[in-house]
Amino acid sequence: MPTSQQTYVVAIDQGTTSTRAIVFDRSGRVVGVEQREHRQVFPRAGWVEHDPVEIWRNTLAVVGGALANADVGAGQIAAVGITNQRETAVVWDRATGQPIHNAVVWQDTRTQAICEELAGQEGPGRWRDVTGLPLATYFAGPKVRWVLDHVEGARERAEAGELLCGTIDSWLVWNLTGAQDGGVHVTDVTNASRTLLMDLRTLAWDEAIAQEMGVPTALLPQIRSSSEVYGTCRVGALDGIPIAGILGDQQAATFGQACLEPGSAKNTYGTGNFMLLNTGHTIVASRHGLLTTVCYRLGDAPAVYALEGAIAVTGSLVQWLRDNLGIIGSADEVEALATSVADNGGAYFVPAFSGLFAPHWRPDARGALVGLTRYVTRAHIARAALEATAFQTREVLEAMNADSGVPLTELRVDGGMVVNETLMQFQADLLGVDVVRPVVAETTALGAAYAAGLAVGFWSGTDELRANWGEGRRWSPRMEAAERERLYRNWTKAVRRTLDWVDADTP
Repeated sequence: MPTSQQTYVVAIDQGTTSTRAIVFDRSGRVVGVEQREHRQVFPRAGWVEHDPVEIWRNTLAVVGGALANADVGAGQIAAVGITNQRETAVVWDRATGQPIHNAVVWQDTRTQAICEELAGQEGPGRWRDVTGLPLATYFAGPKVRWVLDHVEGARERAEAGELLCGTIDSWLVWNLTGAQDGGVHVTDVTNASRTLLMDLRTLAWDEAIAQEMGVPTALLPQIRSSSEVYGTCRVGALDGIPIAGILGDQQAATFGQACLEPGSAKNTYGTGNFMLLNTGHTIVASRHGLLTTVCYRLGDAPAVYALEGAIAVTGSLVQWLRDNLGIIGSADEVEALATSVADNGGAYFVPAFSGLFAPHWRPDARGALVGLTRYVTRAHIARAALEATAFQTREVLEAMNADSGVPLTELRVDGGMVVNETLMQFQADLLGVDVVRPVVAETTALGAAYAAGLAVGFWSGTDELRANWGEGRRWSPRMEAAERERLYRNWTKAVRRTLDWVDADTP
């Protein structure tokens, strides 16, 4: 049990574009935060990488900064939780602690040929019954295979037990607990369920799949629950503090939103969009292009599962407008520019930069801006970019309603884009249901904090987490049904224009 002095929990939120540390009090409120961006590395079209060492250094920096900003010492911290970009894969040297290649990011498409080879005649659904996932470039296992195939000597070293691999949570825990000097090599069930290597029923690595994929099981971390003490921090400002929670970012947001009952759902608006529907202890096989995944597992309790709709590009499209086109100077300018026009001017933007994820799973798609006339301005393009997020979310929600058989009556939302009120109103209009933002919008980090705090008795149980959740803002539909359907019909036409773009001889 925590002492009376231990009144806070720290969450490390390692995301696609930045790393944050947030200090939470018992009510789930933020008392200190620090954030630092890391470089996005694009070696060639379709490839996305991060420097794991940069991420590790940033992690140490933001943890120290958050504690300083909160004016909190290590003696006041009961536990630390970690949440992370899920499918990004790192391979590193067990003896030196150095990565043998940059991290291959979840958005990266370089493993398409590997996925097609593994799919063979059975197609991308070959291992779906076991893993809940289609064979797609999104997932971590094929990324590890690619690194072992393309770094000289890596496969031999892997088979000799000289290398380790994992998603970003494994990389951070190993470093925090001592690295090559006794570092703990673990992952949790939520991250493991995103590798294409874990059996959803046994919650263990499937050795036959790993062998066929070409990933030696000696590389892989031990799979643990989402809420237990994995080890003790031995570096930086958290020295001596137990690491007691790990959740992949979208599962963490679901937990932070207190979507703890079957049928509850949330949608996170970040670099991409991710909608999760809690299905309880039942593994629901999707028939409409969704993923079946582990939602969370608390200690020795049975695992809770979820259906997920993953969208690759939403918030990152706003970054693209800023960085690649220069249409805006900063991301927060997009709302004012978009609202300077009454509508999209007939323009639709399908951001299939990494193919299309749920519910289509079409790696051959590429981005398209359609419906252009001389009337369209940069303001219309900005509006079309925002609307693309809402259109893609409707596609996923329709698939989720079809799979679950129970249409959602409201959608809980979180993530960086939910401060954009124009987008949230358009989302409610397009879905025809209320959209609800909580008081505490930092739900991803909060979910990791909750998992860690539960493991050490900082919170008494999930009822206390439910009591912490509060509604901050609600948007109700205002659009006529006929207009909603007209806009969505045009969107579906735009999506069809993006398909079959990548040919076999495309570099």
